[in-house]
Amino acid sequence: MFNFRQDFIRFAVEKQVLRFGEFQTKAGRISPYFFNAGLFNDGDSMRQLSQFYAQAILSSDIPFDMIYGPAYKGIPLATGTAIALAEQGRNIPYCYNRKEAKDHGEGGTTVGAALQGRVLIIDDVISAGTSVRESIELIRAAGAQPCAVIIALDRMERGLGNLSAVQEVTESYNIPVVAIATLNDLLGYLQDEAPMIANLNAVQAYRELYGV
Repeated sequence: MFNFRQDFIRFAVEKQVLRFGEFQTKAGRISPYFFNAGLFNDGDSMRQLSQFYAQAILSSDIPFDMIYGPAYKGIPLATGTAIALAEQGRNIPYCYNRKEAKDHGEGGTTVGAALQGRVLIIDDVISAGTSVRESIELIRAAGAQPCAVIIALDRMERGLGNLSAVQEVTESYNIPVVAIATLNDLLGYLQDEAPMIANLNAVQAYRELYGV
């Protein structure tokens, strides 16, 4: 296990992006934890988050030529991660899409570098997979190749069937999904933190019910 994975969990807890309690998911399940990447909402937390994304990307050894961030959450993630990669010696172009096509000025549906080559999609989480599907269609329509998806946290939780949302994306599009951290890393963090024992038991019980 790479140290940065549990470091990311600790960082998310400290920023109250990852919280424990009782939270209802979109599927109607009562989850003992909740992750809201939108709460990385200041300059320093975005700087650190981008560095974690860069570490996860570089450690994956997935070859890619550019980064694509789907609007809206993917826009600051793509921008910040491109900066963090440049600081690591990898100057990578990036772009993001508009929700509505622009019919004046430069026009088009994307902003930034032209979509070409092997494109790494960056997002916060994968829930229903809608954002990933739309991103893949847009990238392929431009003649480029979606090569992987990078997300912050993989809950490793079943969707409507026996597969998780991440597994469904991998199976449907034949591309890998890389997460900065997974439910396994969350459990490892909770095991190492004595005050978190009640949360550890709750998360383990939830995984037994809904995990993959």
